[in-house]
Amino acid sequence: MEFDYVIAGGGSAGCVLAARLSEDPGVSVCLVEAGGTGRDFLIRAPAMVASMVSGRPRINNWAFRTVPQAGLNGRRGYHPRGKALGGSSAINAMLYVRGQPADYDGWADLGADGWDWASCLPYFLRAEGNARGASGLHHADGPLKVRDQSRPFEISRAFIDACEAQQIPNNPDFNGHRQDGAGFYQVTQFQDGPHKGERCSAAAAYLHPAMNRPNLTVMTKRLAERVELGDGRATGLTIRQGGRRQTLTARREVIVAAGAFGSPQILMLSGIGPADELRAQGIAPQVELPGVGQNLQDHLDYILSYTSKRPDVVGLGPAGLLRLVRAGLEWRKTGEGHFASPMAEGGAFFRSNPDVDRPDLQLHFVVGIVDDHLRKLHFKDGFSCHVCALRPNSRGSVGLQSAHPAQPPRIDPGFLSDPRDLPVLIAGARAMQAVMEGPELAPWRGRQLYPHDGSDAALEADIRSRADTIYHPVGTCRMGRDDMAVTDPLLNVHGVTGLRVVDASVMPRLISGNTNAPTIMIAERAADLIKGVST
Repeated sequence: MEFDYVIAGGGSAGCVLAARLSEDPGVSVCLVEAGGTGRDFLIRAPAMVASMVSGRPRINNWAFRTVPQAGLNGRRGYHPRGKALGGSSAINAMLYVRGQPADYDGWADLGADGWDWASCLPYFLRAEGNARGASGLHHADGPLKVRDQSRPFEISRAFIDACEAQQIPNNPDFNGHRQDGAGFYQVTQFQDGPHKGERCSAAAAYLHPAMNRPNLTVMTKRLAERVELGDGRATGLTIRQGGRRQTLTARREVIVAAGAFGSPQILMLSGIGPADELRAQGIAPQVELPGVGQNLQDHLDYILSYTSKRPDVVGLGPAGLLRLVRAGLEWRKTGEGHFASPMAEGGAFFRSNPDVDRPDLQLHFVVGIVDDHLRKLHFKDGFSCHVCALRPNSRGSVGLQSAHPAQPPRIDPGFLSDPRDLPVLIAGARAMQAVMEGPELAPWRGRQLYPHDGSDAALEADIRSRADTIYHPVGTCRMGRDDMAVTDPLLNVHGVTGLRVVDASVMPRLISGNTNAPTIMIAERAADLIKGVST
């Protein structure tokens, strides 16, 4: 089968690209996704994210594991990633966060010409359909529906009050003129119409409305195995379904959009990457690019959890489950209520010390107990708070465990490998503890799940014992012009014609916040770059 564009990966970026490129009826587009259609109830219902994140069982989730982490007492980390149309936007908490303008100006300083904040903002705006309406920093008519939470829990308001008592001021818009402060996250969720209250994944926003276009072919349950190369050009993509292989020919371009783990894996399986890494798996190097799989960055996350003395939170005991059932029935009728909650309702951005020029710490407040990615269940009512350091110095890598495409990649985040990261996270943990122990949360606060004496030594020990990702891996096919860059600023893979990478892996540096909205922005801009539209 032949197409003008073949896209490997139906995650957030792939959905945007397939929809935008197929707007031109004169081109043909094929999107290949290893997972399902992204339309099932567990994806559409926001509260059901809890049933997918743990990977037990694996539902719409790759459920990756890392190699043992020296900085985390030798523990292997866990990395849920979406496996369905919409990718991780199908299983995330729906939080709409762009990061800070300085993040993008920093990309440009690192050689990613054209990716400064002034150049990126128009693509954030193109994507955004914000229920608050249009302004200089927001648009109201984009495909990605963004709204305020319909009915947050009372405890989330108490969390914001507790932050204010700790000198973290109220901020009603983390994507406004300043990021500092505490408030409710806006969420990617339909605010009206037949899908009111449902998750607005990238698939629901962009791809599902375009599925009937005659020039768009969407293949699900197919694994992208490798890019086919000939005479220095990408000519197609080999895919597999069960025991059957098929090569899709690309007349114009192959676009790899499989995420920070999948994209470097596909490139390496295609013979593009570090020569030693390839030869170790019996793969003949076709294009030596030492940066493929390097520069992995992620937000390391530390959680405090408490049981609740009040029942107006989320719990897994009999009474809590009955409340969830009732909330689910309300949501099915109205699209509103606690079943529409992202669960991570409140948040804050603040500085580890007054000398830091911009926020370097983030909180996520959750209206239930979160322990080990919900893989350790507590049948009690409770609540939790996460803290992560926004701009880590530690770097990791993604490699191959096998030349077999069905085997997962080797993932080494390198958490806490740079000694500068731990003091920042400890400062954040101490500030989070002060918020959680404030009188504002006293009506709910019961027993802390993992108590300690609060000293730096105890905090360090608890971080190394329990911290793990908050699901923001980036950087493994970074753009730039130096010898370790994988793509140029137009997202073309160095040394190969007709091949681009478009997803979070091209970020030179991790942004200061959640990564889904920036990934969608990257794909919006990439669509213009591919079309040759002046930007």
